[in-house]
Amino acid sequence: MAHRFANDLICPVCFEIFKDPVLLSCSHSFCKKCLDSWWADKVVCTCPVCNQNPSGVPASNLVLKNLCEAFSGELSVSEDTSAGSEALCNLHSEKLRLYCLDHQQPVCVVCRESKAHFNHSFKPIDECADDYRDSLRTSLKPLQQNLDLLNQVNTDWNLILKHIDIQAQDTENMITKEFHKLQHFLQQEQEKRIAAVKEEAEQKRFMMKERIEALSKEIESLSDVVRATEEQLRATDISLLKKYPATTKRVQNQCLQQEPKLSFGVLVDKAKHLGNLAYKVWNKMKNMVTYTPVILDPNTAEPHLVIGADLRTVLYRTTETALVKNPERFDRFITVLGSDGFTSGKHSWEVEVRHDVNWAVGVVKATSRRKGETLTDFWEIWFEDNKYRAFAPSHTDRVLTLRQHIQIIRVTLDWDRGKLIFSDPLTNTTIYTFSHRFTEALLPFINTDTVLTNSLI
Repeated sequence: MAHRFANDLICPVCFEIFKDPVLLSCSHSFCKKCLDSWWADKVVCTCPVCNQNPSGVPASNLVLKNLCEAFSGELSVSEDTSAGSEALCNLHSEKLRLYCLDHQQPVCVVCRESKAHFNHSFKPIDECADDYRDSLRTSLKPLQQNLDLLNQVNTDWNLILKHIDIQAQDTENMITKEFHKLQHFLQQEQEKRIAAVKEEAEQKRFMMKERIEALSKEIESLSDVVRATEEQLRATDISLLKKYPATTKRVQNQCLQQEPKLSFGVLVDKAKHLGNLAYKVWNKMKNMVTYTPVILDPNTAEPHLVIGADLRTVLYRTTETALVKNPERFDRFITVLGSDGFTSGKHSWEVEVRHDVNWAVGVVKATSRRKGETLTDFWEIWFEDNKYRAFAPSHTDRVLTLRQHIQIIRVTLDWDRGKLIFSDPLTNTTIYTFSHRFTEALLPFINTDTVLTNSLI
C-alpha cells in the first residue's frame, strides 16, 4: 500500500517526490522546476506524459504539495527510528545496500533495475560511506583548525578585556598617587604661606601695641597736667595766685610732643604674600617633578621586560610575565618602544646603561613588524660581548672603538635633516652618526636581555 502510495507522489520527469508541484489542464502533475526545464527548449509546450497542449498557466497543486511534505516527514521519522538497524527502501521495502552516485541517495537492488535509475552509477553503501567520511574529515580539518584559532583568539581577547580593567585600575591608582603628592605639596605650601602671614601680622601687631601703649602713657600724663591747670583756672583768685607758681612750673615742665609718626612697613605686606602667588608656587613645584622627553610604552614591552611605574626604567627577567597578546607588543624581540613617535623636528633623550652588559638603544620605524625574532627598519648602537656596534639592517654594521665604556648614551634625532647622532654626554664626544632620509614616524626603543636596569634620564 505504501509502495503504491509512494509511486503516486513521484514526478514523471525527475522520478523523485514532487517539489512545488503544478497541475496541468490534462490532470498530470509535475515539479514546477522540472516542467520549466522540460519546456525550456520546446517550441510547443506539451504535457511530458500525454503530449496534450495544456490550456492556461499551470496551477500550483497545493493538495499534492501537502501530501508530499507529509510523506517526506514520515520518511524522516522512519529513518530516525531505524537508525540503529538496517534501513529499508521506502519504495520497495528492500534493504538499502547501494548508493546512486547520480541521484546521490541510498537505493535497493530493485531501484537499481528501475527506470528511475537507468544507466546510473552505483557503489556499495559501506564503501561510499567510507569515501564520504574521508572526504568530510578532509573538509573538516581546516574548519577544526579555524575553530581552534578562533577559540584561541576569543581566549586572548577575553584576557585583553580583563587586562583593560586591571590597567585602568592601576592607572587610576597611579594618577591618584601622583595627585596626592601634588596635593600634599600644595597643602604644605599653603600652610607655610599662611604661617608666614600670621607671623608677620603678629610682629606688626606687637609693634603697634607697644607704640599705642607708649602713646597712651603720654596722653595720660598730658591729660593730668591739662586737667589740673583747668581746675586752677576755675579756682578763686586767692587760690589761683597761691598755686600759680607751682601750676606754671608743671605746665612749663610738660614738653610739647610732636605728632607721632609711623615708619613704612607697619601693615602686612600683602603684595609680598599674594603677588604672582600661583607662579611662585608652580616655580617651586618644578623642583619636585621631572620631565622625561621619552616615556616607555608598557603595551609594547616583550614579556621578559618589566617597565617601572614611572615608565622610565626597564628591567629584564629570566621568566616571562603573563601578558596579553595585543598587536603592538613584541613577542620575541626583547624590546620596548617609546610612547610617542617623531615625524619632524629635533629631539634628544638620554639612556643610562652603565650597569648593563648587553643592550641596544636607537629608533625604529613605527610600522616595523613586531612579531617574530627579526626586527627591521631600525638604527641603533649595540653593546654585546664587550663590543660596541653601530647597526642598521641592510645599511650599517660597524664595530666602534671607544676609549672607555659608556655610562650614559645621548640620542639626538634630527628628523628633517636625516641625522641620528649617538653621543656620550659625560665626555661630550660623538659615538656615531647615521645619515638617512626618514619618511615615516620613528619611535625610540631599548633592547636588553640582562638582569639589570636601563633608565631614561
